[in-house]
This record gives sequence, C-alpha cells and structure tokens, in this order.
Amino acid sequence: MGAVFVKTPKGQHEVASKSGGLTPRVRRVLIMVDGKRTVDDLRALLLADDLQHTLGLLEEDGYIAIVASSVAGEPLRSITAFAALPATPDPLRLQQARNFMSNTLKVFVGSLGTTSLLDRIERAESHLELRRYYDEWYLAIVTSRDGRREAESLRRKLLDVI
Repeated sequence: MGAVFVKTPKGQHEVASKSGGLTPRVRRVLIMVDGKRTVDDLRALLLADDLQHTLGLLEEDGYIAIVASSVAGEPLRSITAFAALPATPDPLRLQQARNFMSNTLKVFVGSLGTTSLLDRIERAESHLELRRYYDEWYLAIVTSRDGRREAESLRRKLLDVI
C-alpha cells in the first residue's frame, strides 16, 4: 500500500510522554510513522502481521493521519474506511458481505470458536449492523495461521462490499 502517515500532535505527545497506555507493539508502530515511509516500508521494517489493523487503530484514535499516497490517482481514504452505503438498501450487496465474512471465517479460522460471530453475521439485517462485527472478524482472521498471510487482501475486499 502506497499510503503515507504522519503523527498528529496527539501522536507526537504520546511518543514524548507515553501517557496514552499504548501497548509496546502499537507504540513501536507509532514511533516508526514519520510522514515519509509508506505502509509497505513500515511492513518491511516492522514485520508485523497485523500492521493494517494497528495503523487503523492509531488513525481512529487520532495518533496518526494519512497525508499522501504514492499510487497515482488513488484517492486518499481512511485505512479502515468502509465503502459508501448505498442510497437505498441493497440486499444483494448485503448478502455478498455476509457470505464473504462467513466464508473467510470458515476457511481461515474454522467454525469452531467462531460460531457466535458466524450467527451474528448471518442475522445482520443491514450493512451498518454488519460493520459492527468488522473488528471481531478481522481479529479472528489475523490471529489464525493461514489468515494472517491473506489478512490484508481479505480486509481490502471486505471493505469494498461492506
């Protein structure tokens, strides 16, 4: 990913003071964000399997902000930005998102231990409701051995339909 992040004033304060209660791993990612390195550069330096998720959390909490993209014509959007909701409910797109989340959980994690999440995903009646399960879905994928390797690709695909 060609996105570049910079520390916000809150992020700079956190690096100086350690007052935000960040875990050492998340703090290390924050320290490495310098406004010059792309996400791919950070991935090579940090060897973090869940880098996208960590950057997303830092962005949502206001520690970092996206400032540039090295891919020409690529719109800058939040690293965890969902696709725009359709003006009218789209049952087909909702079912696609449900199927994608359920199938990836079954393939990469297995249904044992994710039964509750699978049930909630199947019962979701709107995109908004389904989006509430995104973090739990991503955590399950990224913490599985096989899902970890595919997590970034799966995350991007889901964000396009959810």
